[in-house]
Amino acid sequence: METTKPVNPKPSVAPAKPGSVVASRDGQHDFDFEFGTWKTHLKRLLNPLTDSTTWVEFEGTIVCRKIWEGRANLDEFEADGPTGHVEGLTLRLYNPETHQWNLYWANSKNGTIAGPPQVGEFKDGRGEFFCQDLYNGRAIFVRYVWSDITPKSARFEQSFSDDGGKTWEVNWISVDTRVESEPEKGS
Repeated sequence: METTKPVNPKPSVAPAKPGSVVASRDGQHDFDFEFGTWKTHLKRLLNPLTDSTTWVEFEGTIVCRKIWEGRANLDEFEADGPTGHVEGLTLRLYNPETHQWNLYWANSKNGTIAGPPQVGEFKDGRGEFFCQDLYNGRAIFVRYVWSDITPKSARFEQSFSDDGGKTWEVNWISVDTRVESEPEKGS
């Protein structure tokens, strides 16, 4: 099991000093990098939280569309691998009051939004999003991390913790590469 340093699943904010003004960062355009079409290479751990070391790999595409001038967006995900075909979507909604994003995942297999939203934000080019959910009937913490973001690539990881956030097991790694738009014919 890959572990990382302990992370508080509910990020806290230091209290402001009396009389001071705390400026919140406006992150409503944090996911603008994602707009467009991407090739994705997915590695998925087959049996999370079982000490499994069996990973499967998928190749696919992601198309991300802007909604509400970028304060929301929708990803369509489609990939194929040795365990089958995966179709899903991610709806991301920006909350201007909290300056945080709410991320919702759904797959075509069951046609419903899976669990509560991941909630979080970007700091220093890294996005971290958390929720508490159930996995095989057990309460766990789930963490999403966006990192290594460039104009042409990005990395996404999902991790589970069944010990209250002391350790994290990575179980989904996507490395995305932007698909360059083809030049128009006649240009």
